[in-house]
Amino acid sequence: MAGATLVNPAAALAEDNSAGQDLGAAGLGGGVDWAGFLGGADLVWRRMPTTWYDGPFLGNGFLGSGIYAEPGRNAIRFNVQHSQVQDHRPQFGSLFGLARLPIGYFTLEPAGTITAIDWRLDLWNAELTGTLTTTNGSLKIRAIVHSVRSVLAIEITPTDGERGFKWVFHPATAVSPRTDPVFGKPPPEGYLPNPPADIHTSGDTTLAVQSLLAGGEHVTAWRETSRGSTRTLYTAVAWSHPERSAGAKAMRMVRLVGPLWELAQEHQQWWHDYYRRSFLSISDTRLQSFYWIQLYKVASAARKDAPVMATSGPWLEPTPWPATWWNLNVQLEYWLIHASNHLELDAVTYAIDRFRDNLNSQVAPEYREGSYGIPRTTDMTLLNGGGTGTAGFPVGVPGKETPTPEVGNLTWALHNVWLSYRHTMDERILRNVLFPLLRGAINYYLHFLAPGADGKLHLPFTFSPEYGVNAPDCTYDLALIRWGCRTLLEATAILRISDPLEAKWREVLGTLVPYQVDANGYMIGAGVPFAKSHRHYSHLLQIYPLYEVTWEQPENRELIDKSLQHWITFEGALQGYTFTGASSISAQMLRADKANFYLTELLRRFIQPNTMYKESGPVIETPLSAAQSLHDMICQSWGGVLRVFPAAPWPDIAIDNFRTQGAFLLSASRQNGQTRWLRLKSEAGAPCVVRHGITGELQVKDRGGRDLSWREQAPGTIEVDLPRGAEALISRKGDRPDFEAAPVASSGPASPWGLP
Repeated sequence: MAGATLVNPAAALAEDNSAGQDLGAAGLGGGVDWAGFLGGADLVWRRMPTTWYDGPFLGNGFLGSGIYAEPGRNAIRFNVQHSQVQDHRPQFGSLFGLARLPIGYFTLEPAGTITAIDWRLDLWNAELTGTLTTTNGSLKIRAIVHSVRSVLAIEITPTDGERGFKWVFHPATAVSPRTDPVFGKPPPEGYLPNPPADIHTSGDTTLAVQSLLAGGEHVTAWRETSRGSTRTLYTAVAWSHPERSAGAKAMRMVRLVGPLWELAQEHQQWWHDYYRRSFLSISDTRLQSFYWIQLYKVASAARKDAPVMATSGPWLEPTPWPATWWNLNVQLEYWLIHASNHLELDAVTYAIDRFRDNLNSQVAPEYREGSYGIPRTTDMTLLNGGGTGTAGFPVGVPGKETPTPEVGNLTWALHNVWLSYRHTMDERILRNVLFPLLRGAINYYLHFLAPGADGKLHLPFTFSPEYGVNAPDCTYDLALIRWGCRTLLEATAILRISDPLEAKWREVLGTLVPYQVDANGYMIGAGVPFAKSHRHYSHLLQIYPLYEVTWEQPENRELIDKSLQHWITFEGALQGYTFTGASSISAQMLRADKANFYLTELLRRFIQPNTMYKESGPVIETPLSAAQSLHDMICQSWGGVLRVFPAAPWPDIAIDNFRTQGAFLLSASRQNGQTRWLRLKSEAGAPCVVRHGITGELQVKDRGGRDLSWREQAPGTIEVDLPRGAEALISRKGDRPDFEAAPVASSGPASPWGLP
């Protein structure tokens, strides 16, 4: 794999961050019965799930299993998929020749006819439990995908009449899912399926060996053990390329495991530690449950050293999109990890660092020197290969129709890396990853910016993601150029370095053409109004998430308002993430009811029974981004100010170890519509400016009850002198809260997610 031998500061950083987060979580949970609290968010099935969209799902960032009825048969399907399993024929592009490949599935086939189910996806322990009832008796089920061992373990305890149940493995054809004629995306000429899997046994283990035409293989290994009437199936998947060494690895994975009760201890400890790193409770029970399911989902789908999530995470299903998508999906998938205090899942920083050579090699040769870019679609090494048309989307060139001139995706992805820096204040991210990569991404743009007759710098036509029309001075790209140049200049000051391009970055900020605006708000670009329904907010990135244009700038309020309204009321092509974007923009506008309305509309219109999401195929970014919209309603920390409960409509809220920009851990309580107390811990000693929301005279103390130095910057906004490692407790003067977060009372009952 290209870049595999690079020094990897991001990997070392992620390990250090995980250790730091354990320290940050040390005081959490004194008021939380975690098993009971998360049990209220468990998904429940009393009706048989029939698809990925309504069934249970298990995973660990690599191995994933979706569980539902086998179509047309008296059986239950346990899918076996793996995020590293892909093809290796770059000549056919990222969507065929480098596509994720399906592996196969097991069917649990009972002796009798299935008559009922009673299942629960236990979030706290990350396992599926329950019973399957048949005309012959019942089968008790317990299943996990182990948190660190990448083994799927399924324990079945049958009654006497069901002792004859069986497991059957069904290998899939190793071909890009995009080849399915239903998607209307014919493969490139010469593209062929890989050969059928070879199934054989080795001792007590069975292996399905899938050889690949390009060399390498992936191997599924399984074995079954018995203890009394209980039988346990252990399954693992290993991948290798170009060598063929996956078989031995897969066999070791299923043979070097103890009984399930022993495996479960290690598995559960990982998940219990994970959940305890932060806490959030609101009085809307169904939305609260949805939120915690997203935290379960993202940890099932992501690890820092796993491939950046493809469109359906580790749960590959029939899809026209069997790759990683960089013009929105990736960015939205990972936003929630920052505030929820889960930087250990940051695969974006890790991958961009590790595979940076590929980001240079895919820029057109005449612009490659000192430049970086990322294609719209890539494999796990961030390669698109030779794909064009329906086979993949390379890095475009401004001013050229082909390939599609979609240029800004790397700069937007680097905004996620910047968020990781800002939430940790770890200068290694800034120095080793963000600065050099962002410098190259902006350098690519500099090849094309040219002065016009008006003296302003202009950009040839580029593509605003998904709008379908190229536009010069494209708003999407102008927003990213402005953010990128400003961030680079800030980075040189923080890192105390000089760069020969500093003067150029300042020139760009001073002379770049203004955004194109008409009576309806922001346009797609020069001469291209926003004139049709459009699901993507690519023309609004300067408002969110870049915060280059904000509601706190009075001169921009009317423009923000009419741009949002024109976009969100243009029905026809709106999709789920349209509503998460509208919610977050409304939260910036301090419109709590509107922000909540858009989240409610998302749940009502688009979210599936198990909280998954679909368009033409399965995609997972939208529900995960809804968790970030919830974060934006509860706390915003852009621009160096911590805004506590800025757009929260719920009367009662509790948060603990909510990670903010500036590397603060925020805990807070809202009771009966009023903020009662805040607790802030500084990990980096950054300036601590808080818009607190507490009425009346304040008291600001340390853990020992001593007064801290603070000053009021504006009504409701204070700056606290808070050095690295120090903690501030803020409340109304004379109040004596305990400063411990605990679950808040529900505003009313809510049906569980799943198929209750």
